[in-house]
Amino acid sequence: QVQLVESGGGLVQAGGSLRLSCAASGFSFSSNAMAWYRQAPGKQREEVAFITNNARTRYLDSVKGRFTITRDNAKNTVYLQMNSLITEDKGVYFCSAPKPGRVYWGQGTQVIVST
Repeated sequence: QVQLVESGGGLVQAGGSLRLSCAASGFSFSSNAMAWYRQAPGKQREEVAFITNNARTRYLDSVKGRFTITRDNAKNTVYLQMNSLITEDKGVYFCSAPKPGRVYWGQGTQVIVST
């Protein structure tokens, strides 16, 4: 069965950095696109970064130049490096594995950015 386990969230001061990790299992990771989403309190979940199976990427406009999504197929892990964090980046970050007919989600990891 598909499992996505996020880690790396926490409390960070504005301007700081965090690296989120998502360990995947139960499917053919190397052939699957992956994505990071976030959800702030009272807001809809939004896609932050996306990476195809061959490492093409796209980003939410507000994180371009600050966030980087990468993948390590040998470790079945996708990462989100977040630099120059701002308070608007706070929320629960979810790893996602889109598959035909269904999207799988991790349990989420919280990011809190303090001023």
